[in-house]
Amino acid sequence: MHEPRRTHAERRAVDGRLIERVPVPPLAAALELEPHPEGGWYRRTWAGAAEVALADGRVRPAATLILFLLPAGEASAWHRVDSDEIWIWNGLGPIALQLGGDGETPVGGEIVRLGDVRGSGGDGGRSGDGGRGGGGDGGRGGDGGRAQALVPGGVWQRTLPGEAEALASCIVSPGFSFDDFVLHEG
Repeated sequence: MHEPRRTHAERRAVDGRLIERVPVPPLAAALELEPHPEGGWYRRTWAGAAEVALADGRVRPAATLILFLLPAGEASAWHRVDSDEIWIWNGLGPIALQLGGDGETPVGGEIVRLGDVRGSGGDGGRSGDGGRGGGGDGGRGGDGGRAQALVPGGVWQRTLPGEAEALASCIVSPGFSFDDFVLHEG
């Protein structure tokens, strides 16, 4: 028997408090995504079997991977995590990531655009320095869009609203844990 498609889901804070009840976008239903506390929709699709010990003794998977859907007109709230994040644009509409520095509170700053890279003379992101956010063009297309972008650990970030829904994957290393997730309350 086929289960009926969910029409609404509950967006909850990390501590479990109900934030809001939201309609489930068709693509989120098809990809079995859940509302993310920061905004948008997500599902963890992989966690590496290898583990790493953090400086404080906690253990994390070496890396984790999620699918992230940002419906048209929606944004995610300012947040940061302790680990590096690599955003990979999967298609549909472009995504604008705003980086807010690594201070106590976010300060609006650089906007990184992930999006259509067709027609670029780029190298598909192979020129990146593999380092901490410098060098390389992340597969930058002729319109300034990139195929991928690095958000270093501890840097505030948010997504800005777009005109079309957008789909990305996000690799976090060391692996993501909500224990290391800070949502800006302001």
